[in-house]
Amino acid sequence: MPLTRREAVAALCGGIAGHAAGQAWAQGSRSGRTIRIVVPYLAGGTTDLLGRMIAEQLTSTFSATVIVENKPGAGTTLAAELVARAEPDGNTLLMATSTTLAINKSLYRKLPYDPVKDFAPIALVAAVPFALVINPNIPVKTLAEFIAYAKAKPGLSYGSAGNGSPQHLGAEMLRTAAGIDIRHIPYRGSVPAMLDVAAGHVAFMVVDLQAALQQIRGGQLRVLGVTTAKRVAAAPDVPTLAEAGLKGFELVAWQGVMAPAGTPRATVDQLAEQIAKLFADPATQGKLTAMALEPLTWSTPDSYAAYIRREVDRWADIVKRSGVMPE
Repeated sequence: MPLTRREAVAALCGGIAGHAAGQAWAQGSRSGRTIRIVVPYLAGGTTDLLGRMIAEQLTSTFSATVIVENKPGAGTTLAAELVARAEPDGNTLLMATSTTLAINKSLYRKLPYDPVKDFAPIALVAAVPFALVINPNIPVKTLAEFIAYAKAKPGLSYGSAGNGSPQHLGAEMLRTAAGIDIRHIPYRGSVPAMLDVAAGHVAFMVVDLQAALQQIRGGQLRVLGVTTAKRVAAAPDVPTLAEAGLKGFELVAWQGVMAPAGTPRATVDQLAEQIAKLFADPATQGKLTAMALEPLTWSTPDSYAAYIRREVDRWADIVKRSGVMPE
């Protein structure tokens, strides 16, 4: 049905207002604007690292004060709800993960936010491979030996970054694929869980490889395989879990940046441009590759939105196969 004259004028005025707000955002940022990047995990993990890289880029670009606020808890829903309810002015951003935007849709019967309707996608930034790591005092060297060890010790404990996290789902995928009986201990982030694996408080975990590289190289953790389809450049000697015996096993997550729904498109585009510039820089790409992260430079706000919708379906299948029940 065609718009009435009044509706057309209202739509035009709304578009002009949104564009003007976006232009004002860019200009105002040069005069002491404060931007918050909310990270749904504790400091020190992959998401926090990427958030701080983006904060540095936005600080230099817009001459703004950019702060990273770590707000872990409730499977990333605390941070997500905070940003979803924030003023849509481009000053509050979310470091969003597969958990926040895709996995939680299948894990919670009632979410305090809608992953599609409550956010304005800005940019995908990196893909995250995972690795199976164990306490080095466990007397095994290979995946096959570990599976035999776990079968001999039913109820072996494992850590994760929280209920429903990719780390949790990865371990549950391992449970079903290997036929082992294991016990989940959720933490508030990858780093504290990983440190408890190194200390022997829990036996193993599926962890984002970037967060564990230093401990693996230092001998505090033993790595048995990575979850990617191909070996990771930062750890070329580590086999994939599929190579090591779990045929078809693959688990890769992703990280991106979101703003509250209703953020003016001009503002979204300005932020997307600067984030894309950062991750297209060869120096940044080399740094991420060395840390076992894959830079993602192909996304636009629109393609990111479409990607999220596809990922909701993909992770729903992973959740179903893992046996994790919705809360």
